[in-house]
Amino acid sequence: MLPFFITPLYAALCGLLLIVLSVRVIGLRRKYGVGLGTGEQPELQRAIRVQANFTEYAPLALILLLLLEVSHRAPDWALHLLGLLLVVGRIAHAIGVSRSGGGSAGRAVGVACTFIMLAVSAVWLLLIAAATTRL
Repeated sequence: MLPFFITPLYAALCGLLLIVLSVRVIGLRRKYGVGLGTGEQPELQRAIRVQANFTEYAPLALILLLLLEVSHRAPDWALHLLGLLLVVGRIAHAIGVSRSGGGSAGRAVGVACTFIMLAVSAVWLLLIAAATTRL
């Protein structure tokens, strides 16, 4: 049995979301006959950016969540809240960017949720490190 059980749940959800985003890119590549790049197709360009943006943020967010979980200094409810912020944020961002290339409510919510999750996790880990570091 794993010594932690919350982060794997959100890692699994993120893995499934990445598959959905990737299949969407593959489908659009086939639709437009584009093997590499975007073929100057705005819909494909947005899908590629959504997928890339996910892969830019999700790994670090999951690492931070895991470090908080294994520190045993964060209650389960807080870890679930942070995990939900990440997953909901990434879904909102994907929907917002996919439906409109520019600013949208979904994109703004997605960015806000992701940044809040990252900031809270990072600051919490800094506080743990400061409290436990021996000089």
